[in-house]
Amino acid sequence: MTWDITGLGAVASVGDTPEEVYEALCAGRSGVSGLQVFDTSKYRARHAYEIDDRATPGVDEPLRATKWLGQVVDQALDDAGLPRDGDYPVLVGTTLRELRSAELWWRHGTPVSLPDLHFGGALRTGFGTTESHTVASACAASLYALGMATDMIELGLADTVVVAGTDSITESSYGALDRLQNLTPEAVRPFHADRRGMLMGEGAVAVVVRRSGAGGRVRARVRGVSMNCDGAHPTMPDVAGIVRAIREAHDRAKVRPEDIDLVITHGSGTKQNDLAETVALEDVFAAVAEPPFVTSVKSGAGHTCGGSGLLSLVVAVLSLDHGAVPPIIGLDDRMEEAADLRLVHGEPARGDLSTAQVHSIGLGGINAVAIVERAA
Repeated sequence: MTWDITGLGAVASVGDTPEEVYEALCAGRSGVSGLQVFDTSKYRARHAYEIDDRATPGVDEPLRATKWLGQVVDQALDDAGLPRDGDYPVLVGTTLRELRSAELWWRHGTPVSLPDLHFGGALRTGFGTTESHTVASACAASLYALGMATDMIELGLADTVVVAGTDSITESSYGALDRLQNLTPEAVRPFHADRRGMLMGEGAVAVVVRRSGAGGRVRARVRGVSMNCDGAHPTMPDVAGIVRAIREAHDRAKVRPEDIDLVITHGSGTKQNDLAETVALEDVFAAVAEPPFVTSVKSGAGHTCGGSGLLSLVVAVLSLDHGAVPPIIGLDDRMEEAADLRLVHGEPARGDLSTAQVHSIGLGGINAVAIVERAA
């Protein structure tokens, strides 16, 4: 069974629409900049991938994650040719929800009501949504939501589901990462020999998923989604868990390793993640004569937390459609262990691409892998 993706929506530090984000990544433009609203004297790191949309520079605002969620759901429904008030179930993957709004209330007394901290109210007001669910499974949240959406459709619970992800940067999370990481990154540098860790990014993303044949233009098809939680270590990814997730995704999608043309990795630029993904990919694709292209969206948009997997999926859909894969920005010295991977760097890689594999790898071994194919 396959599921149709009929609408796309996205906003990130590098663009306000899916096409803008994709074109920026293909052009090698990064959204990294100096911290805009945090007191930089408190942290070793001084950079992030923030969306520059605040009314007053240097003054933060509440409910930005909710605002972006509304924007991308609107984009995706419009792209799918569906009415805004169609009352479709919405599944939202997030890591931090509206924690930043709570921080602003606690620190500065910025008004925010308790109902505003849940996305359901804004979705009900903006789109007439009577059924919404928040999925909070770390960095894999939005791909978990995608898997849940395909289950809902297969079980006959809905014909159309909107899957989304959104996160704004919170100071508590930024500070915690700053203290936990041994090195101080100035940018996310996936698979680089001198990668120093992750930097948070902001953004939201949405896709409309429909039962195959339900109508509308088909942007791409979901072939299968796998999810697992290996629980091998609180923070360090486990190669065996990632390999199991990839192989299960292949089984669900009824594809072989040689069928995959493109892999968009989690690619967070940390020492352990990039090494674990490299070893996992070499295991899965060891017998493939022409291995897939490999890239990472985070080199341009940063780590957009709960929505990061779905943002990678949107970029995968556009890569299949355009026949061009965005490069890993700044990859001028690859890590030795990745010497055999077909990493895209410098310029976009071009070819006849039909099938893509997308990774999300969260803390605690929360893994998700999606397989999507180009629309015929």
